[in-house]
Amino acid sequence: MSQQDVVIVGGGIVGCVLAKGLSEQAGLSVTLVDASDLSNTASSSNTNSTFNPLTDTRVIALARRTVNELNAMGVGLAELAKQSQGKIEHIEVSDKGGIGLTNLSCSEFGINTFGQVVSLSALTHNVMSQSKQYEHIAPATVTHLARETDTTVVTLNNGSTINAKLLVIADGGRSSLAQQVGLTRHSDDYQQVAIIFNAHTSEPHYNKAYERFTENGPVAFLPFDSEINGHVAKGKGFSVVWTVAKEHAESLIQLSPEAFVNKLQQEFGYRQGQITAISELASYPLALSYTDALTAHRAVVVGNAAQALHPIAGQGFNLGLRDIITLVNTLKGVTDPGEFNVLSEYAAKRSKDRAATISLTDTLVRTFSNRHFPLVAARNLALTALNVMPAAKRAFVQQTTGYGRST
Repeated sequence: MSQQDVVIVGGGIVGCVLAKGLSEQAGLSVTLVDASDLSNTASSSNTNSTFNPLTDTRVIALARRTVNELNAMGVGLAELAKQSQGKIEHIEVSDKGGIGLTNLSCSEFGINTFGQVVSLSALTHNVMSQSKQYEHIAPATVTHLARETDTTVVTLNNGSTINAKLLVIADGGRSSLAQQVGLTRHSDDYQQVAIIFNAHTSEPHYNKAYERFTENGPVAFLPFDSEINGHVAKGKGFSVVWTVAKEHAESLIQLSPEAFVNKLQQEFGYRQGQITAISELASYPLALSYTDALTAHRAVVVGNAAQALHPIAGQGFNLGLRDIITLVNTLKGVTDPGEFNVLSEYAAKRSKDRAATISLTDTLVRTFSNRHFPLVAARNLALTALNVMPAAKRAFVQQTTGYGRST
């Protein structure tokens, strides 16, 4: 039986970064249990429960605070920035069919960027390729948990057992481990589907991101130079998340590339000129899912396992990274990372930020996916007002870049 301070279940980016932080910065002995077969080079997405994080096709926007925290943890992002022009310096928020419009520029707020867009697979590979002070077991899954007074015993499908002072559940929102330790999961289906892909446009992006609200949901364009059909965007590429009503998703996905681009152009407009190419499409259903608490006896839940959010405003992954940073800082210098008072301190530190971000995201979804006339008028007025009110702009930017008062 292996004796460890912490066992982390979940080998995606959240689990990998947490294992690195707890072992290197908190000085704890750590085992990372990963269900992925890292030798499988087939591309994958989060719709597959056994996906390989090194071939994950998703692209994410790291908020400014996330970038700073990852750099401080030794997860250097400079090399990733060289691979893709993904810096966000400008943001445009608009409402299709309305007059509401907000433009944000990082120079207004005395910062050099709002964040950075990166490939999840490249980021995960970056973390995994660095020197590891933790044990990484893959592929492996948990077959049994036994929590005792001073320890948690984790049994794996290969027959081995790990005796740890703390169990960290980081294997996503579909895992049953949270329920096994007594946490209740709540879920609210938005009846929407996210269609994700890369796109090239005829006009350069100049590091500008777009969030455009439509009748069915938001269309997000994030500056990200990719290769499509052998052609590299070179300043004219975007990662796109197109949210549509569930009943419309399948018909859109079945369209020819040309017809799909025409539909997308109608929703997004010609802010970037013509959409000249798109990559293969991937999709997943959207729901708000969260646990009623963050901790149980000798267990803590982080990342999507704790809360899976709608991609609107790009808050979910960044919220999960703040879980990690807070947990690493809370466990520095402690002899028993699973002790009740330690976990209570962690839960208290995360409560306000978690509640505020879940509320912000859910409110945006329900406000901007609705064509009820009074609500449409109110949100257009709000977007217009936000554009001319410096204090409101500053508060919005602070929250979405990870530096809000609740954090």
